[in-house]
Amino acid sequence: MAGSQRVVTFEGEPVELEGQSVTVGTKAPDFTVVNQDLEEMDFSEIRGNPCIISSVVSLDTGVCDAQTRRFNEAAAELDERVKMWTISMDLPFAQQRWCGAKGIDRVVVLSDHRKGSFGEAYGLLMDNLRLLARAVFVVDAEGMLRYSEIVDEVTDHPDYAGCLEAARKVL
Repeated sequence: MAGSQRVVTFEGEPVELEGQSVTVGTKAPDFTVVNQDLEEMDFSEIRGNPCIISSVVSLDTGVCDAQTRRFNEAAAELDERVKMWTISMDLPFAQQRWCGAKGIDRVVVLSDHRKGSFGEAYGLLMDNLRLLARAVFVVDAEGMLRYSEIVDEVTDHPDYAGCLEAARKVL
């Protein structure tokens, strides 16, 4: 989906998205999230490396769990220069517990709960829910957005193959 999408559905109900739209071929916006040690991390910290950004509603749901585990597995297949970030509104403590229980060791799982900076910058904040819509993005080493998918129905899976193919192309 193009970054101009402004409505998704959540279990069939329309939900408006807040924040800025992003467009493939433009510079990926910077944002600040929180790691599991409660330290702020800026997206600019990994500039110079290709990156997959995976946005999930909550790690404690089936599709989000599967999405994050799928990208963790894919990290072993991709060039080590490709950074993988999964971002949700889950609290860092819950993320840390979930990652430990699921053996997530390649994807960096981060929280947007504090400022909503990522959700705002990428147009993923679901109105009145304070949750992120499901989406995947690929950013090249120069910081350009090369792939964008905002999933129409939040409870559906993204196009894993399309995202991973885009990541391979930016190497």
